[in-house]
Amino acid sequence: MSLTSDLRVLWHLAFSPVRGKTHADRLDSFYEGQAGDYDSFRARLLKGREELISGLNPPAGATWVDFGGGTGANLEWAPWISHCGKVQVVDLCAPLLEQCDKRIAARGWTQVETVHADATQFTPQEPVDLVTFSYSLTMIPNWFAAIDQAWRILKPGGRIGVVDFYASRKYLDVGQVRHSWFTRSVVPVWFATDNVHLSRDHLPYLNQRFERETQSEHLARIPYVPLLRAPYYLFVGRKGDGSQAAAGNPPASNPAAAG
Repeated sequence: MSLTSDLRVLWHLAFSPVRGKTHADRLDSFYEGQAGDYDSFRARLLKGREELISGLNPPAGATWVDFGGGTGANLEWAPWISHCGKVQVVDLCAPLLEQCDKRIAARGWTQVETVHADATQFTPQEPVDLVTFSYSLTMIPNWFAAIDQAWRILKPGGRIGVVDFYASRKYLDVGQVRHSWFTRSVVPVWFATDNVHLSRDHLPYLNQRFERETQSEHLARIPYVPLLRAPYYLFVGRKGDGSQAAAGNPPASNPAAAG
């Protein structure tokens, strides 16, 4: 971490225009100038990644797909990575994947590869054991489709792990965390200026699509913004045995209607 590195990232966050006709073009435009400084700055902002990834511990020989894996920082939190048979870091942003390729080469991870692809469409050759989203759902325009795609590619009994920013619904079930009006209404607008879209429907939809194992909700400090807190959650779920819906054809839903 260095002040110079942070200033480069902050300049891009505040002043660098995001251009492009496609989502991939916009991601490249946004991250190209800050890809090399990405990990050091985000380490203080993107909380919960180590807690989520380190605790997943898939079976030996497992296939792990990390959607929106970017620079591959999540791989560093997986003490069990050497036991995986195959790991695919899937992202639409080429500059971030270039950083991931450097990390893979430096660590000598022969079972890990990067894939330049859309999380809503990527389909591996075989069903997988584990899918993760680490602060990527908020940057995927059609995140419903991304979650559905994760459900499709998982084996029955396969697991999904998600950590991301979010905003609560105004009216909640007992036991859920309710955010203030400011957090629900103003913070999402501020994040959206960088195309990070906090949703009140992530957790309801994940709970609908998967059998929940664990879920927790937290607040994180934002670097250089001392009075502001960003809400984030951790979710781990399991795909059922297929009795609820046939693989590749998940049930229709409208979680937004309850907000």
